[in-house]
Amino acid sequence: MSLLKTQFVIDGETNLEEKKSYRNDHDKSSTCTRRSNASRSTPENYNFSDFHLRDTIMPEKLFKVIIIGDPTVGKTAFVKRYVQNSYTREYKGTVGVDFALKIIKVSDTETIKLQLWDIAGQERFTWMTRVYYKDAHGCVIMFDLSNKNSFINSLKWKKDVDTKCTQSDGNPIPCMLLGNKCDLAQRQIDQLDIEAFYKENNFIGWTETSAKDGLMVNDSMQFLINSMMGQYNDETDQPELVKLSGPNPETKKSCSFC
Repeated sequence: MSLLKTQFVIDGETNLEEKKSYRNDHDKSSTCTRRSNASRSTPENYNFSDFHLRDTIMPEKLFKVIIIGDPTVGKTAFVKRYVQNSYTREYKGTVGVDFALKIIKVSDTETIKLQLWDIAGQERFTWMTRVYYKDAHGCVIMFDLSNKNSFINSLKWKKDVDTKCTQSDGNPIPCMLLGNKCDLAQRQIDQLDIEAFYKENNFIGWTETSAKDGLMVNDSMQFLINSMMGQYNDETDQPELVKLSGPNPETKKSCSFC
């Protein structure tokens, strides 16, 4: 049985006093009186346009993003840093899948609900990936810069996604390649190899990240959101997106910034 955890975070401040006042006003105005006569009437001069809701419902877009990769590469820490902006050294291995929800206010009239599925990397859970991948709009494949095997296995994860999860037109869903733990001094993967790998395997971009220090966490997710939004709107003339990739290959042992 899968263990599911839900976290809800809303960007922006909430006016608790205003909500409390509205709740009290609503309670007072919602008192009902039973009438002996079941028939009801509406005054002829009643103008429905005068009725306004105190809370405006903003249009929302829901995107499901799957976070996959080998065990211990930092997927859970990445999600926690992105959703809660926090980090802890103590993590238990994910059992099945955990998920978190982050609500992003794009503008005064538009919000995005981002549902993040943190999928366990252990091999015993791979038979469930088709269920976990269902209806995903985007993907993050993560590897550990200090673990070369996790980088090699990224190809296996990419092929798994491409065969089990596609868009309505049959094309692969947008997928980001992230090399985590760039805060560590030791590394086993050269940036030139990562650059070549991302180009050969149809990733939309790549960068190095540090869930511990928060480096490139928000930027990488924003890049993925931009890609999903572009496909959602089905725009033919989309604004050019800045390529998200590693830094100059001559820059060693540093995190990527775009």
